[in-house]
Amino acid sequence: MDLAEIARVMRRRWYVLLPGVLLTVALTVGAYLKVPVTYTSQSTVVLLNSQKATKAFDGNPFLSSQISLNGMADSLARNLNSDAAVAHLKAQGATAATTAKLADNAVGPLLWLTASGTDKKAVLAADKLFTAYAAERLEQFQTQQSVTSQAMIRMATIVPPQNPVAQTKTRYEYLALAAVAGVVVSLVATFYVEARRRAPDAGRTGRAGREPDAAVPDAAVPDSGQDQGDAGRAAGKHAAAAGPERASAASSRKAPSWSMPGALDRDALEVGALQPEPSDDPSDRGTAGTALTSGGSGASGSGGPAAETAGMAEVTGAHGTDAAGSDAHRFV
Repeated sequence: MDLAEIARVMRRRWYVLLPGVLLTVALTVGAYLKVPVTYTSQSTVVLLNSQKATKAFDGNPFLSSQISLNGMADSLARNLNSDAAVAHLKAQGATAATTAKLADNAVGPLLWLTASGTDKKAVLAADKLFTAYAAERLEQFQTQQSVTSQAMIRMATIVPPQNPVAQTKTRYEYLALAAVAGVVVSLVATFYVEARRRAPDAGRTGRAGREPDAAVPDAAVPDSGQDQGDAGRAAGKHAAAAGPERASAASSRKAPSWSMPGALDRDALEVGALQPEPSDDPSDRGTAGTALTSGGSGASGSGGPAAETAGMAEVTGAHGTDAAGSDAHRFV
């Protein structure tokens, strides 16, 4: 099926395709208007070495970095994503969802603290609250382990909570997926109706094509040995009736005066002159009748093809008649 055929089917079954397309458009527009826009605010924090560890660098924490800080950042992110942390933030008034994770492609202990929701102000407030809670939670970890203040790991905010940004990419992706799905369903329904309509038409066409065969009478085609035998006997009678006419036509021909001994008459060859010389014996003249009778009865008994039986009976009748006729067809 090419594009032209598809277009013809769509035009022919427009009453199925058009409602489906209109319904898809209506649902897509309704989803666009009803589905709320999601906003996201994000901040970036980094873990710094303790004051005691930075004395060799004149107290500059950015010059001192240790692998243990990355492990601490991962542990802090897992704690901030726990149910206890989410419940604590809700108790403090945060209504947006919060997520903490290690920054992508980071070479240091960097964390992304994200808040998302449908209310821009609530999202920004939740992100600020989440950032402050992360620093508080880091201090609690070390206090529980009785770490002195000079040896505690610190946290610094690299990127403060940003103004919420609308996340439209995911929304448009879902809307496009819904629209494509609706169009596909409409096309499937269109071609299904087309197939259902074509099936009865094909059945009627097949029956109409078989009507000439059904009109052929059964008697025209022999389907049994008895029918073929009857056809053979009829052909034998026809050959017997045509025998005298052929014999008289052959006898009317004149033998050529220039014939030489041992030569065959061309006309005699054409009418089957290679027959035994006729005799005055009445028993020989009865051979034609016997051959005709045997040809017809053989077709009836054997049940062979009607065309083959008719040919044998015709040749036999012609030979018998020539034998009973005149001596005009001897070898000269």
